[in-house]
Amino acid sequence: MLNVFADFVQARDFFKGILPDERVFFLVRHAERDHIKPTDADYGAHVGLTERGRAQALSLGQCIPADGDMVFYSSPVGRCVETAQFIAKGRGLENAHVEPLEDLGNFFVQDYDEFTKVLRAGFYEGICEWLLNEREGKPRKEIEAFCPLASRSEEMLAMMLEKGSERFNIFATHDAWSVPCLAHFCGMTFTPQRWMNFLSGMAVVTDESGKRVRRIVPVTGLETGWLEF
Repeated sequence: MLNVFADFVQARDFFKGILPDERVFFLVRHAERDHIKPTDADYGAHVGLTERGRAQALSLGQCIPADGDMVFYSSPVGRCVETAQFIAKGRGLENAHVEPLEDLGNFFVQDYDEFTKVLRAGFYEGICEWLLNEREGKPRKEIEAFCPLASRSEEMLAMMLEKGSERFNIFATHDAWSVPCLAHFCGMTFTPQRWMNFLSGMAVVTDESGKRVRRIVPVTGLETGWLEF
C-alpha cells in the first residue's frame, strides 16, 4: 500500500478535500513540547506541551469539518492526551473523552531494554538505522529493539480502523511511531537532520464503512511537517 509523497499536506487543505462519504483516521504526533534531556530518568514522559503547542492543537481542531462526530485516542503520556484535548477544544468539544491506549505509547517496541538503550545512545539515529535496515532488507539482530516494520505498520493501520468509530478519529501519539508508518505507507525518508515536525502525521481516508482505504496522506497541522537540525 505504498504511496510515495515528497512532502506533507497542510491540514486545512487536506480536510477541505474530505468528501461527505469519507472517514478520516489521523495518527498525529503531539504538539510542541518542552525540551527532553537524554539524562531524564523517564526520558521525558513528564514533559508537557508548551503554550504554543496548545495553541497549535487548538488550530488543528479548527481545521476539522463540523459535519461529523469525533472520537479521540491517545498515548497515555500527558502531552499526547493534552494534544487530543486541545484538538477537541478547537473543534468545539470542550469536554471530549480521550481514551488512553498503551499501544500508542510503545507500538513498535519489541524489546524494551534494547529500546531504552537506543533512546540513550541517540533516538533519531537509532530509529533511522532501524528504518534503513528494514528498507534494505538486512538480517534482523537476534535481539532487536523494534518490531518488523512492514507487519507492525499494517497492524497499526488495522488497529486504527478497528478502534475508530466515528467520521473523524484522532490518534495522538509520538514521532517514534508516526515516522515508521509514514516510511512504510507513504515512502517518506527521515534522517537525524531532517525529522518530522510536531502535530504532523499520517491521515488514512476510508469509505463511509471505515473498512475500505481510499488513500493515505502525510498531513501537518503546522506550516511545515519538517524539523531541520
